[in-house]
Amino acid sequence: MTKFVKNSEIQSDWYEIDAKNAVVGRLATIISKIIRGKNKNTYTPHMDHGDFVVVKNIELIKFTGKKFQDKKYYRHTGYPGGIKETTPEKLSEKKPGEALKLAVKRMLPGGVLGRKQLTKLKIYSGSDHPHSAQNPKIIDLSKLNSKNIARI
Repeated sequence: MTKFVKNSEIQSDWYEIDAKNAVVGRLATIISKIIRGKNKNTYTPHMDHGDFVVVKNIELIKFTGKKFQDKKYYRHTGYPGGIKETTPEKLSEKKPGEALKLAVKRMLPGGVLGRKQLTKLKIYSGSDHPHSAQNPKIIDLSKLNSKNIARI
């Protein structure tokens, strides 16, 4: 018999990740697993079991290859002929954390649950953030590999 966890039994932890010299896509996969709650043994796809993730030093994040100049992000204004495109280079000038946020958003489910889970991602430039009172657990990306993600 499968035991389902109730909303009142769910506990959310806080994690802190330093994005210095981290690759966007690889960091986004780690963050999306934590936000969805896939690192817990109580994971259920239709419930929000995820934890909060604080990402600092977002201005020092990296793209591999020529993606920083060549990759394109598209959006539509809603008007005829209103498709707009931008690159990570231009996007990071205006909004430094938007490229990581878009990468994580596209790894979450669409709909209400995905939007709720995306609010658990907190992105900050620099090494200071206002969530130190929550005592976030620090995740060291240099010591992390694919086998250790499930143990976070």
